[in-house]
Amino acid sequence: MNKLERIIHIEDDLSIQEVARVALEIVGGFTVKSCDSGAQGLAETPAFNPQLVLLDVMMPGMDGPQTLTELQKLPCMANVPVVFMTAKAQTQEVSAYHQLGAAGVIIKPFDPMTLSEQITEIWNTWHEQ
Repeated sequence: MNKLERIIHIEDDLSIQEVARVALEIVGGFTVKSCDSGAQGLAETPAFNPQLVLLDVMMPGMDGPQTLTELQKLPCMANVPVVFMTAKAQTQEVSAYHQLGAAGVIIKPFDPMTLSEQITEIWNTWHEQ
């Protein structure tokens, strides 16, 4: 299994984007590419070639589930886990995200100090399947 290094984070709230980027880069040691919309995420993904996508659910324009559907069409996204980050985390919603193909769901508000551990755990579980 490869070591997780490159994460693309698609999130329209810039304050959440910044907290997550700092948490993942400083605490986790990852390289993070932040995008503020689904469209930007789709445009940046092929060149960045992420190993994992962290994706907000509620975004204007193209929401998380729509973005996931489009990401899954990109050749570079084969076998790349997508993790939803959302405050909407009722059991049926989490089930729906998994049915869409999400590798995991991280609940907002998240703890910046444990975010990279959560991501690593989802990454490891994804690669054990």
